[in-house]
Amino acid sequence: MKYWRVPLDAAQIEVSRGIVHIIADRCKGCGYCIVFCPRDVLEVSSQFNAKGYHPPAVKKPDECVNCHYCEIICPDFAIFSVEAHSAAQTGTSAQQ
Repeated sequence: MKYWRVPLDAAQIEVSRGIVHIIADRCKGCGYCIVFCPRDVLEVSSQFNAKGYHPPAVKKPDECVNCHYCEIICPDFAIFSVEAHSAAQTGTSAQQ
């Protein structure tokens, strides 16, 4: 997406990335996480869970920005995201 204005420190800001975890057996297939994801990371799965619903599946794992909207909106606490550490972060923490 191209913006007409860019912050002066845009090159220095690192956007947090996340890893989405889905607890399929808790899901009731409401689809709130799919609809409200700002980066369109999730999609409806073709598989069934133990309850007979279609839980979400991650279709674009690299697009997650760890905003936690999916876990806030989920009424069954069936989805959560954790911060993915970049190679630069893991390299600096290994040296310390």
